Parts: sequence; structure tokens; C-alpha cells
Amino acid sequence: MGKKNKIAIVNSSSFGKIFPEHMERLLRLGDVERFTFDGEIDGKTLAKELNGFNMIISSITPFFTKEFFEYKDELKLITRHGIGYNNIDLEAAKEHDTIVSIVPALIERDAVAENNITNLLNVMRQTNHAHQKVLQDKWIERAKFIGNGISGKTVGVIGVGNIGSRVAEIFYYGFRCEVLGYDPYKTKEDLAAFGVKKVELNELLERAEIISICASLNKDNYHMLSEKEFAMMKDHVYISNTARGALIKEEAMVNALRDGKVAGFATDVLEEEPGRSDHPYLSFDNVIMTPHISAYTIECLEGMGNKCVTDCEMMAEGILPNRSIQPVSCYLK
Repeated sequence: MGKKNKIAIVNSSSFGKIFPEHMERLLRLGDVERFTFDGEIDGKTLAKELNGFNMIISSITPFFTKEFFEYKDELKLITRHGIGYNNIDLEAAKEHDTIVSIVPALIERDAVAENNITNLLNVMRQTNHAHQKVLQDKWIERAKFIGNGISGKTVGVIGVGNIGSRVAEIFYYGFRCEVLGYDPYKTKEDLAAFGVKKVELNELLERAEIISICASLNKDNYHMLSEKEFAMMKDHVYISNTARGALIKEEAMVNALRDGKVAGFATDVLEEEPGRSDHPYLSFDNVIMTPHISAYTIECLEGMGNKCVTDCEMMAEGILPNRSIQPVSCYLK
């Protein structure tokens, strides 16, 4: 293959650090460099900074916009080290012969689903707060930490795709819940296979005692949970989000927490990341926020890293990588 490729690892905090063999394989293809950019960097500046790099291993940010592709020189591949691809303009990528590939669905399925429910349980059982009391030698105050259980509750899963279906299975088979699912892209038979009853969003919001958000973000569901939707929910509902922060209007969530409509909120994502310690969510004791780590298991990171490296290896040979969602390029054999 020769050392003719230049590979940029962009905004990934984990790639190649736990599994150095992934970096070793990349270095056989050419030069490799890490970059960390502001998540809101403009396309022209991003293209200038990445001039000369013809393959990119990308994270959830920055945004590879139409402007980026217009100013970027040769770019054969963007392979996503993570979940989703809403930060890449696929049409612009196609116009500029850039292949866009993603990890196979099963790699992140268990990891993200497990974290959705782990964070939810943390909030519902007040685990973090109870642990802090033990550290303060205040074990005797344990009676303050009376939690809520999941078993037997009515749960609503928004987005019953790859991850949402696994979340639904855990609720249905593990906690004996009635599971309602909202997903306009799935049939009732699709959802029934996971123990889910297909409903419209309004019914889910009105009936669910727990809401799990697992939908991908697109132009049609931005801020899908806003003031109107919170008003429909049961009082003292619990919500867990491991999908995308922008599915929730943050101001509306803050108001719902303040008013007691939401009894507890667990989130691994924000509309603007990285989050800061002064984020409004963190002023509430009944909120758990984790720094977008749902895919951070050894098993998941190994699988994602291996897929990204394999994509680069295949592209170096002019072979279309598996799971390419933009598969058109003049750089293919």
C-alpha cells in the first residue's frame, strides 16, 4: 500500500488509547495525527486545518458541513468512531466522492442500552447521593434514600431501533414492565418482537411512568420533547436519555424538573457538548449527568476501533468498507 495516506483522528478521546494495536495498523497505511477542535468550528476553517488528510476517523463533533466539503482537498473516507452520523452532510460527501461509513449496529447495542438503564436506576434509587453519605461517615442517614423501583411500571421507549429495542427487551423481560414504543419507522409487528406495544407519541407521554429516549436525531425530531410534550406527561415521571441531547428542549426540561413534573432525569448527552459544571441540569439533586460514555465499554471500544481501522485499510485498497451509508466514490476500484 505504501505510506501515501494521511489519517486524521478528530475529536475522539478514546480511539487507539486502550487498544494501541489499532494505531499500529493505521501507521502501516501512512501518517496519523490527532486533532481536537471546538465542536462548533466552521467548515472552512476545519477544512483548512485538515488539509492534506485523505481519511478521517471522526467523533460526534465537529460538523462536516457542505462548506467543509467545498473547501476540503482530497478526502476518501470519513469513518465514524461512535454512534450516529448526523454531524456529516451525506449529500455533500457524495458530491465530493467521500465515503462515509459507520460501525455495525450490534457493536454498540448492549453497551448503550445497559447505560441507559444504569443511569436510570442511579437516579431512581438515589445511588450517588447514598454513596456520598457513606463517604461522609453518615451511614446512619440511610433512611433518607428511599427510592423507586422499575419492576411492573409502564415504560415508554422513544425510538425502538437498534438500541431502543434492546432497552425495551431489558424492561420487558428483566423488569416485567409494560413497554410502549413510539417509532414511526417500525410496524407493530417489528415492535412486538421485543415485547413492545406500538403507540403514538401522545399516548406514550400520557401513560408512561418512565421514558427512555433512544431515537436518532434528524431535522424532524429536533426538540421533540418541549413544553407541550412535558405538559402531557404523568406527574413525577422519570426520564433517561442516551441518544442525543437536542431531542429535548433543555429549558423545558429545567422547568419540568423545577415544577416536579419530572421526578428524576438521567442523561449521557447534551445539545452542546462538552457540558460544564454550571449547566442548569446540575442544579438539581435528582439529575445524573454522564459525559457521553454510553459506548465506553472495553468490548464496544474494541469493536468500534477495529471497524474504523478496517475501513481505512479497505479504502487504502480501493475497496468499499462495510456499512457505508454514502457508498459512491471515484476512489473505489
